[in-house]
Amino acid sequence: MTAYAVAHMRQATMGPRIVEYLHKIDATLEPFGGRFLVHGGDVEVIENNWHGHLIIIEFPDRQHVHGWYNSPAYQAILALRTDNSEADVVFADGVEHPHKATDLLK
Repeated sequence: MTAYAVAHMRQATMGPRIVEYLHKIDATLEPFGGRFLVHGGDVEVIENNWHGHLIIIEFPDRQHVHGWYNSPAYQAILALRTDNSEADVVFADGVEHPHKATDLLK
C-alpha cells in the first residue's frame, strides 16, 4: 500500500545548510522509490490557521518510507534540515481504492 512522508514545515532558515539539504535529498529518495507530490508552494487556508509549508513525499509502501528515513544517506543530511527548521513529520499509509469514508467504521 502506498505510504507517505508528510511534513508541516512551520519555519525554515534559508541558508547554506538548507540549500545543501535541498541539493542532496533527491538522491536519498531515488533508491526507495520516493517522489515529491507537494513541496512547499502556496497553500490556500480555508479553515483555521496554517503557517509554513506542506511537504508530501510518496513511497511504494511503509517499508520504503522507513528504509529511506533510516538510510545512511538520509541520516547523513538530516541535521541540515532539523538544525535549521521547525517541522512536524509523520508517516501515513494511503488507502486502497475504491475507498469510502465509511470504510473507517469497519
